[in-house]
Amino acid sequence: MARHRLRFSKTGRAVYISHLDLMRTMQRAFPRAGVAIRHTEGFNPHAYISVALPLSLGMESGCELLDFEVIDGTPLADLPALLTAKMPEGIAVSEAYEAERKVKDIAWLRLAGVLEYDTLADTSDMAERLAAFFGQGSILATKLTKKKEETQVDIAPLIREISFASDGVHRIRMDAVVAAQNPSLNPSLMLDALRQNAPDLEPDFAVFERVEVYDGGMGVFR
Repeated sequence: MARHRLRFSKTGRAVYISHLDLMRTMQRAFPRAGVAIRHTEGFNPHAYISVALPLSLGMESGCELLDFEVIDGTPLADLPALLTAKMPEGIAVSEAYEAERKVKDIAWLRLAGVLEYDTLADTSDMAERLAAFFGQGSILATKLTKKKEETQVDIAPLIREISFASDGVHRIRMDAVVAAQNPSLNPSLMLDALRQNAPDLEPDFAVFERVEVYDGGMGVFR
């Protein structure tokens, strides 16, 4: 049976929906939209769905991917409108199509970020200093493993490209392409690297958004 894929966005208030609750939301949206998808068999069946790259709580994205299998013949072109109408505020399906590639082929993510510095009126110099910091050949950061043990990670090889630009008073905009998986680079670890190695560069507030997903050759992944 053909695998199908949704591309959807998660913005606004929906960023506070956890990954587990997002999966529950998606499982309920299909039957509410009148679309039958493949389920497990047995006493307590559940939908065969999977989100490609779980999103951190509080982070927006316009390029989330979910795999599933339609079994009732509903045209894929109809799914975005049908499903979005049954979604909570902030979740919207933009595309539904046959999945021709495996999720393991995802290699890079494009991130957009806004960094705020409460005491800086002119952020031009800070933007240059941030670019210099993240442009180093090695950037060590300490993080906790799943076993709650500390380990050091060099995040420099996980950054394909990165740039910073002053955006008026107090704000700097970041554009970056970072590793998506095996291993991935979470923006929170980038902030940890600043705090641990150059605390004078750490912003007072930061927010990030996923913009696009790519394969190893920087082609848009679908």
